[in-house]
Amino acid sequence: MEHTLENPVVVEFPLRGEGWMAVTTPAHRVPSHGTDMLGQRYAYDFLKVDRRKGVHFHPAGMLRGELIGGRTRESYAWGAPIHAPFDAEVVRAVDGMPEREWIHPARELAHMIKNAVTFRPEKLPSILGNHVILRSGDVYAALVHMAPGSVAVAEGQRVATGDLLGRVGHTGNSTSPHLHFQLMDSADPMTAQGIACAFRAYEVERGGEWVRVENGIPGSRERIRSA
Repeated sequence: MEHTLENPVVVEFPLRGEGWMAVTTPAHRVPSHGTDMLGQRYAYDFLKVDRRKGVHFHPAGMLRGELIGGRTRESYAWGAPIHAPFDAEVVRAVDGMPEREWIHPARELAHMIKNAVTFRPEKLPSILGNHVILRSGDVYAALVHMAPGSVAVAEGQRVATGDLLGRVGHTGNSTSPHLHFQLMDSADPMTAQGIACAFRAYEVERGGEWVRVENGIPGSRERIRSA
């Protein structure tokens, strides 16, 4: 059965707490990342932001952030726990990839563009950074860009929904600490097709109040929290 936005696979939201924002989501466009490559057709990018208007993922002010940047570990999302979205087998667990200690928007964007333009299959680990891939039946989940030393599972291990997998980081093709999350039909992103997914329950801030959403697909730049 093909899983599209009209018939998504429903999984648990893999993050905890509030302040999360889907800056890339299939609710906005498909393919969400502008390409079907690497199984990304329905992929999400989740940042953690503060209360300021816009998308502020770091306490640095806008001017300082654009001119100087800031420490990676001071970003709101950095180090946040990432949990298993369903009962699964760990088919890939990669750790040990280094992390850039300082975020500068222009440099990070240039780094990402360079990786995209010069991409070759053998460079895939440098794109994904530290990551975990899970399998449940014919559905695979990729949770990408984890912090160095944070991957908490091993290949072949069984995990239950909610188990700790690792922590949000800034490894691989990342412009700031965030979680890249996607479902796909294969453990190999090079050949995988993306699978649409919705989250069983989360809350959205609307008009100063939190509203529960079930089996939903987070909208672009909605402020969300775990239910």
